[in-house]
Amino acid sequence: MTILTRHEGTTGYVVLDNPPVNAMNLEVCQGLLAAVEWAEALQLERVIVSGAGRIFAAGGDAREFDAPPVAPHLPDVLDRIENSTVPWIAAAHGAALGGGLELMLACRYRVVAPRTQLGLPEVTLGVVPGAGGTQRLPRLIGMEQALGMIPTGRAITAAQAKDIGLIDEIDDDPVFFADTTNAEWLGMAVPVCELNTGETPAERFDEARAIAAKRTPNQVAPLEAIKLMEAAQKVSLADGLKAEREVFTALRNAEQAKALRHIFFAERAAKVPDWLADTVAPKVTEIAVVGGGTMGAGIAYALLSAGYQVCVLEMDADGVKRAEGNIGRLFDDGVKRGRLTGEIAQTRRAALTVTDDYAKAANAGLAIEAAFESMEVKAQVLGALETVLAPETVIATNTSYLDINEMAKGLKDPSRLVGLHFFVPAYIMKLLEIVRGDATSDAALALGFDLAKRLRKVPVLSGVCDGFIGNRILARYREAADTILMDAATPWEVDEAMVGFGYAMGPYEAQDLSGLDIAHANRRRQDATRDPKRRYIPIADRMIELGKLGKKTGAGWYRYPGGGGKVEDPIVADLALEEAHFAKVMRCEYTETEITNRLLLAMINEAADILGEGIAATARDIDLVTVFGYGFPRWRGGLMCYADTLGAKAIVQQLEVLEQEDPIAWRISPVLRQVARTDGRLADFVADQ
Repeated sequence: MTILTRHEGTTGYVVLDNPPVNAMNLEVCQGLLAAVEWAEALQLERVIVSGAGRIFAAGGDAREFDAPPVAPHLPDVLDRIENSTVPWIAAAHGAALGGGLELMLACRYRVVAPRTQLGLPEVTLGVVPGAGGTQRLPRLIGMEQALGMIPTGRAITAAQAKDIGLIDEIDDDPVFFADTTNAEWLGMAVPVCELNTGETPAERFDEARAIAAKRTPNQVAPLEAIKLMEAAQKVSLADGLKAEREVFTALRNAEQAKALRHIFFAERAAKVPDWLADTVAPKVTEIAVVGGGTMGAGIAYALLSAGYQVCVLEMDADGVKRAEGNIGRLFDDGVKRGRLTGEIAQTRRAALTVTDDYAKAANAGLAIEAAFESMEVKAQVLGALETVLAPETVIATNTSYLDINEMAKGLKDPSRLVGLHFFVPAYIMKLLEIVRGDATSDAALALGFDLAKRLRKVPVLSGVCDGFIGNRILARYREAADTILMDAATPWEVDEAMVGFGYAMGPYEAQDLSGLDIAHANRRRQDATRDPKRRYIPIADRMIELGKLGKKTGAGWYRYPGGGGKVEDPIVADLALEEAHFAKVMRCEYTETEITNRLLLAMINEAADILGEGIAATARDIDLVTVFGYGFPRWRGGLMCYADTLGAKAIVQQLEVLEQEDPIAWRISPVLRQVARTDGRLADFVADQ
């Protein structure tokens, strides 16, 4: 039973019992409709609806979105609740999201527990609220407040909901409060259907559209939600609900919604793999971080925010001072932006030790090195850690590219080393690549997944190769972009093409932010092993010679004047022309579509090899890495999800043309050929382990 009912005297109790999140699926709709008829037949005075388990209800069941809708539909059920002869009271706790909040809007009275989260996040799944959200919420709280919630998908706290009139009361025991609510108060409560939205100037909707276009570029659902809300001012509730349902039904079958559902379920499935599920992770309360630079400070700040004791290790007193300053600025910024209070910041700072004495990290249950990206430097750090840490303490490296197996050979116990690849800024970026070396123990891996859970990050397991999953794809992306730069285009034309595809910024602007010296150092590291037959583009090396290191020096692929913003640099365009001349390359012109296709095909081909080699276990893992670590547009579902929309056969056909141009760089992945032959999907490919 997904709906439990009972009554005591003239009060009925309806409990949503559809674990784990009380999703509003077909069975719940059937049960709610039956509960309305049950309450009316008994002529009850009131019905109190609550949720079993940890939450009230977390929206509709997205798994039903791909199936044809079956009656009774949630909008019809909520209409019956709203117009029932027996008034319903919503008594919520935990979370009331999507259909859960729409159920509350259909009730006559609303009371929640203090820590309840309320929101309509449907646009994040590529649809609009489909059971009255765009029509009832503006009527209840006003259009201005509703515009701040629905097109953004933003959830609010119980206190915020009380302030704007979304709920009537906050109580530690919402069911008891609802049970004792004065019958006269309940009788005076006006159903939302009898309210109106008021008049909101057209300019306010234009502003909301502009905000949506900036925050969620290329996404359809936020704009459709705004259109429905604007119409709510002029049409009846019945007509508004009908229009909303039509838009919801159309959007849920569109490619954007399918892609967003894919990444939503992929994120939910990102957890400890089944073969590791029985391994108990070591219990850790104190963590050592080696290095207090940008990366190390960000990692330390994230760990402190998760409640760990943190000991940051530096080389000398000057390093200690810099690390303290770096971490301190993060706390100051958090307070300034309202992300944490001064009291919380003070408490977390008290859990931090910054020192150049490695012995002070002796009690750490985990040590994370975030030192300079050099095998020699990291070997020294790992050796120093091994002398002070307990034998069972797990050691992690935050390397972006280096061979973890080589690092492990320098340890007395190689099994204690695991890769934990954080992304800048480490306290914001959600991705954590957990790298499994040949000798890495299951306990070390389990600790990596436990840490990701504590930090609320998306964990993805990777095997060992140069760059792991994400940076290996990134390296091929940049190589393909540099080839386009040499043969046909400017950096800004390449960037514009990828922004048009859905990236927040193109490869050249992104490299300016990270610094061209980082990529240059990596190229020099690869010099000894680079295939001499593989085409090499030296334009980026020329940039280094000219001191163009990116935004931090005021000039990189773009110029960054003191007034802010970026400016196209003709010197860079000339460099490409010069190098093409020296290489005897006859430059051509690529359309924006051709630029985009080349870059995407390069990444897809590389990712397919990563999948075939078992570096990534599934295509879904690659999607998570590209979305949460590298800016691939979420609304396209990730790199491999997008590839499956193209189809392996079409991809191979396009790659065959490019392979004739350069058989080394464009060698077609055997995985793509295999999937194309079987007319299958990359999502279903499993490598032989």
